[in-house]
Amino acid sequence: MRDMKRIPFDEICQELTRVLLTVGFEDSTAKRCAKVFTENTCDGVASHGLNRFPAFVTDIRTGLVRTRVEPELVNSFGALEQWEGKRGVGILNAEKAMKRAIELSRGHGIGCVGLRNTNHWMRAGTYGLLAAEAGCIGICWTNTIALMPPWGSAERKIGNNPMAVCIPRSEGPVLLDMAMSQFSMGKLEVLSRRGEGLPLAGGYDENGELTTNPNAILKSGRALPIGYWKGSGLALVLDLIATFIAAGDSTREISQRDKETGVSQVFMAIDIVSQMGTTNVEEKVNAVIQDLLDAPTLKGFPKVRYPGQGMLTSRRENLEKGIPVDLQLWRMIQQM
Repeated sequence: MRDMKRIPFDEICQELTRVLLTVGFEDSTAKRCAKVFTENTCDGVASHGLNRFPAFVTDIRTGLVRTRVEPELVNSFGALEQWEGKRGVGILNAEKAMKRAIELSRGHGIGCVGLRNTNHWMRAGTYGLLAAEAGCIGICWTNTIALMPPWGSAERKIGNNPMAVCIPRSEGPVLLDMAMSQFSMGKLEVLSRRGEGLPLAGGYDENGELTTNPNAILKSGRALPIGYWKGSGLALVLDLIATFIAAGDSTREISQRDKETGVSQVFMAIDIVSQMGTTNVEEKVNAVIQDLLDAPTLKGFPKVRYPGQGMLTSRRENLEKGIPVDLQLWRMIQQM
């Protein structure tokens, strides 16, 4: 187990902003990206927050990620638009795409933006939460480089294609944020860093045996799809839909590059509050959540909770006490 230290939210933001200003960011975009990395870590998703920050900076320095480009509208079909990401900063491109989907939903009830040729967006939930804050249901997903073998094979052919679905709620949104692999690559890296095992099998070792050892899975590159063949199929269709809606590249094409870049993403916003009214939405969501929470807990299992509940708990605690940060990682960032 590595040494951890709690650091205030603003201190982390300031340090990340300082680093980003040295690699070509404008002040406003540096602050925005730094805030997203910090928010992800504060919400308990360090795998897509601080843990990814050094690699993000490296990708900028090597030119994989471009800091001085803006996404561009290339096609419009009413409630559906296609945008070109120009290999820009994935966080900024994704944020702009979801904001545009929200704008489209105001006039059409639903808005959909396909974004092609963009980069890693870090955490899918960031953009679902953005839609929920605007009173919309947010749905988004991305394809990736090939990270999993399809069910029945040992060769990596499909992406883990993370997606988020977020429903607005005043007490805290319902947020499902998940990859198509049983555990995201970021989660495997976190557990490996901590020297911890998985609670259940998350992939195969090099001998083709199911394992709970994250290092063995990272070494073999054979993550396990959720629901076995079902997750394998879902990963494939999400890839195809993103490819068509964005008019971009598929996992097969992305995987032919040296590193993951030029991915295709989908952002959808459904203006549910305008359609149903805030009170109706709140009553419906709260009733469903309460019914779920009333389910009796099986012996040996933690108490039933809804998607996003753990995130809200982590956020409240970390804003109050400071965000837990790996000291070795923090020193690395301070020296950048």
